Amino acid sequence: MKPKPTTPAAVVKLTRCAIYTRKSSEEGLAQEFNSLDAQREAGELFVRSQGGEGWTVLPDRYDDGGFTGGNTDRPGLQRLMKDIAAGRVGVVIVYKVDRLSRSLLDFAALMQTFEAHQVGFVSVTQQFCTTTSMGRLVLNVLLSFAQFERELVSERTRDKIAATRRKGKWTGGRPVLGYTVDPDRFKLVVDPAEADRVRAIFQLYLTEGSLLPVVEELARRGWQNKAWTSRKGLVLGGKAFTRTSLYKLLTNVVYAGKVRYKAEVHPGEHAAIVDPGVWQRVQSQLAHNGRGGGGDTAARNRFGAVLKGLLQCVPCGCAMTPTHSTRGAKRYRYYVCSAAQKKGWRTCPSKAVPAEQTERFVVDQVRAVGRDPALVAGVLAEARAQDETRAADLTREERGLTTDLTSWHKELRALSGQLRPGADNGPVIARLADLQERVGSAEARAAALRRQVVEARSRVVGEDEAAAALSAFDPVWGTLSPREQGRVLALLIERIGYDGGTGKVAITFRAAGIQTLARELADKREEKRA
Repeated sequence: MKPKPTTPAAVVKLTRCAIYTRKSSEEGLAQEFNSLDAQREAGELFVRSQGGEGWTVLPDRYDDGGFTGGNTDRPGLQRLMKDIAAGRVGVVIVYKVDRLSRSLLDFAALMQTFEAHQVGFVSVTQQFCTTTSMGRLVLNVLLSFAQFERELVSERTRDKIAATRRKGKWTGGRPVLGYTVDPDRFKLVVDPAEADRVRAIFQLYLTEGSLLPVVEELARRGWQNKAWTSRKGLVLGGKAFTRTSLYKLLTNVVYAGKVRYKAEVHPGEHAAIVDPGVWQRVQSQLAHNGRGGGGDTAARNRFGAVLKGLLQCVPCGCAMTPTHSTRGAKRYRYYVCSAAQKKGWRTCPSKAVPAEQTERFVVDQVRAVGRDPALVAGVLAEARAQDETRAADLTREERGLTTDLTSWHKELRALSGQLRPGADNGPVIARLADLQERVGSAEARAAALRRQVVEARSRVVGEDEAAAALSAFDPVWGTLSPREQGRVLALLIERIGYDGGTGKVAITFRAAGIQTLARELADKREEKRA
């Protein structure tokens, strides 16, 4: 009798298992055997139970102690994802689902990555497998409850802060000048030296009547905002006062012995620094002067400031905004440097310029361009150079999109060949949908770029046409309203730079607007004739 042939033992495929552990707080992590160790031990026991299937534990530890599960910004998780992408992991083991993530959206993205790299996922205590539809359903239900728990904790925290503020307690935030924080009782304690400085600032404002003179005086004295050291050892604050920071100090209810929660104001546990009468007088003065806190507040553009948005202070590199003052029945308009408004007049050589004279000068320059053929030619040459530069930039962007489109179309053809009937085509279909969306957006953008290139290179304005438009500017200008005048100047002018140190004004023309101006002025003439 012939012996029966022996059946060769089945080859067991090795599956490398990564155990991920997480704990939200750092409490207890210094212990010899902490929560992370307990989670890993449970994971190792589970892997050993699957030893017959070829499962083995990777020696690398993917631990995140003291990190929230509300986001994926965790060093241990990031190392795990890199190893998954490198093909070193076959299964991810966690103690519970919420150890990996408490966000449904983040978890869905992680699962998509796992599926793309054919990585399994196991929760030890909840016993389910993501390879079945039932397992995925149970997983999503559990994760929904984890996210609900996280949102519930957030709501409780907000409610606790609200209740604490309503009791007048300090709930944290940036330290304020005049107080220190008692670390044991977590209460505001008056700093005598800083408190004297705060009282002096309130008195200064009552004396001066507006913010800017106080800012200048504080700069002269060298007084600055509150400086403090953060928990990370960074020195913050300690900057010079501006109108904005001074306004915040003068309106901070903390100095009146109160605390604010949203629109509510409640009596505080801390001592007040400023006398109630002084506090109320300062608030009344601020309300009388308006949001800017003084008579130097920039007015809105309701008095015909036609250079608004065009005039800039050259030394400070910032806008010059319209303002006005009144003496009796007469109003005087100005353009003032916004940096000088915030930091004081001594910080800027430009300070302020009379509005009417400056506007008249700019309009005269526009008229002069129309009368001088050489100036017209120079403006048009500059416009053509700008159009060519823009066309070149647009062409470079279009070429980059064309390269991307070629690569994406190639990947689309390759992925289409990977679809198999009856197979799990989820990752392939997801990538195909992503590529189709990218291709559609890129093709639309490329078409728009081609139109813009043609427009930039075909936008040629003749010198005769430009001269006619600018010569028509003179008789029509006086018939326009201030709002229309401002819009016409914005068509023609890109920037007006004023240097208070030299008294020079530099005008950069937007020559491409000349053609638009010619058409609009012609329409105006037709309306007048009708």
